Amino acid sequence: MARMRIKNFGPIKAGLSENDGWIEFKRLTVFIGNQGSGKSTIAKLFATFSWIEKALVRGDHDKKWFERKNRLRNQFLKYHRLEGYISNDSRDATKIDYEGEAFAINYEHGLLTINEVSGQKYLLPQIMYVPAERNFISYVDNPKDLRLSSDSLKEFLAEFDNAKNSMRGAISLPISEAELEYDKLNDVLKIKDAGYKLKLTDASSGFQSSIPLYLVTKFLAEGVGGKDVATDQPMSVNETERFKNWIGLIAELDVLTEEQKRAALSRLASRFNKSAFLNIVEEPEQNLFPSSQWEMLKSLIKFNNIRDSNHLVVTTHSPYVINFLSICVKAALLKEKILQQKNAALELKLEELIPSTALVNAQDLAIYQSDEKSGVVMRLGTSHGIPSDRNFLNNFLHKGNDIFDELLVIEEELQA
Repeated sequence: MARMRIKNFGPIKAGLSENDGWIEFKRLTVFIGNQGSGKSTIAKLFATFSWIEKALVRGDHDKKWFERKNRLRNQFLKYHRLEGYISNDSRDATKIDYEGEAFAINYEHGLLTINEVSGQKYLLPQIMYVPAERNFISYVDNPKDLRLSSDSLKEFLAEFDNAKNSMRGAISLPISEAELEYDKLNDVLKIKDAGYKLKLTDASSGFQSSIPLYLVTKFLAEGVGGKDVATDQPMSVNETERFKNWIGLIAELDVLTEEQKRAALSRLASRFNKSAFLNIVEEPEQNLFPSSQWEMLKSLIKFNNIRDSNHLVVTTHSPYVINFLSICVKAALLKEKILQQKNAALELKLEELIPSTALVNAQDLAIYQSDEKSGVVMRLGTSHGIPSDRNFLNNFLHKGNDIFDELLVIEEELQA
């Protein structure tokens, strides 16, 4: 399990108000808050430092290369357009700590320091950041011809293309009982529903937002860690080149026995074969009706549950997402009790309500709220493992009810 501590970085000021400031990333971690409150900032920082750790394990560069002055700011933070968030004020200087399973990384006083962590097993992850702007690539006919300024959107587009090309026949979508078809010759995605077939570019905004998210998540989740080499997540061009160079070097070492060479090749393969999927998703509810938000959330959890090493990080503005997560946790608690009592009838009844693929163990979920006014992050409390309904999103719903009650008071005064 990785964790981060962030202070004085953009909208994040004091950071987390408990746990000595450490934000713990569980198998499913959710950030809620107003615009500009820092929830996406935390998610992007986590993606950045997770990638640096991965690159260190894989041997892309050594520690000194990453620690070079301004490398973090000018190269890695710039990827997510976060370079302007660094504060050099002596009183409120930026401080970031990241502790993963292989490396601990610290940024303070403008310098990056990296230390290796021993004694923990590190599984190489496939890291995907799904930006909120993803519906843009579904809206135009030829997104590859666009000059995209967002590096994260470019990477997502590349995986979107990979996911399309991997399709074999129609795919059932989690919303509206529709199917997705891909015309590879003309590079056109089509939505097939009862009575019609529509190009994705002509579909509703909900489809344009959800289909790229669903397709990329499905492709990466099912491709990582598979036993069949043909379905494993492929290495990039740079990864393949480095892998071949290392194989050549091992083969040329005459001082090694054949057994030692096989062991070296096995260890090398573990540095390049991805065994986990880190899926970081901005606003999965984007442009979706509440029932469709529920179906999309169940799909994301299903793909995250494929293997224990997977992690899902979500930023959201939707109160429905938090309420639905409470349902998934409650169902998991009930499933445990049902299994203890060996009640097959209740197990079937529960499965009809909430599929087992969508269950979330309470200890695997963390929800954080960020406050745009104070720059403080708070972890949402729980009651018997269930996320509290006293959160920023529900509070605003209650505020709407309070305002309506005040309007009724005014109406009564008018009638007096």
